[in-house]
Amino acid sequence: MYQNNYCNFLKFINLSSVEVGKHLYWNIGNYSVHGQVFIVSWIVISVLLVLSIFGTRKLDRVPDKLQNFMEFVLEFLQDIAKNQIGEHEYRQWVPYISTIFLFILGSNWAGALIPWKLIILPEGELAAPTNDINTTVALSLLTSIAYFYAGISKNGLGYFVRYIEPTPVLLPINILEDFTKPLSLSFRLFGNVLADELVVSVFTLLVPIIIPLPVMILGLFASSIQALIFSTLSAAYIGEALEGHGDD
Repeated sequence: MYQNNYCNFLKFINLSSVEVGKHLYWNIGNYSVHGQVFIVSWIVISVLLVLSIFGTRKLDRVPDKLQNFMEFVLEFLQDIAKNQIGEHEYRQWVPYISTIFLFILGSNWAGALIPWKLIILPEGELAAPTNDINTTVALSLLTSIAYFYAGISKNGLGYFVRYIEPTPVLLPINILEDFTKPLSLSFRLFGNVLADELVVSVFTLLVPIIIPLPVMILGLFASSIQALIFSTLSAAYIGEALEGHGDD
């Protein structure tokens, strides 16, 4: 009996060590990172930087097409921050909300539009950075750090009074909520991006060219919605943290 339990335990350990998918690993000191995620992330960041530089290097009173587009994007992102955080405190959080939205949107679109599978790597394959759970978890943790910073910077230690409101009985639930927020953000984004890429891949194998095109267009729309949801929820969490708990 004990021998069987020991064998089952060893099988469980071996099963838990199995890794889903292959990755291009880069060794940085004592750490191993997914190289393909960094490659596509740098490409997305480079494109965003080039667009921002060319769109703002010469600002005119009568904007050209690129400047007009950049101003439209900025106003759209400002509206997200203003609606969720509040008119008096949203300005300092526009850069963070904008960066989150543009990076996720660029990453999602890069995975949906660019045929990365044509580029052969020694191991793994190039894909959207948001197709990797490590990326989405990192973005979610940044949002957690942001709303903790927002609450503490405004209310000091009084920010933690929110954990016992409206009654101390809710203390465990309120603490648990801070763990579920990044989990829901990261898994929602990761799951939707992964599912979209899998659907396109399956349709491409079954019916090449004709059927995948509408699915890809739908994927672009879904990718945009995911970026909007992530940035809106991030702004909402920051706005919630900025509420004056410490002033009551």
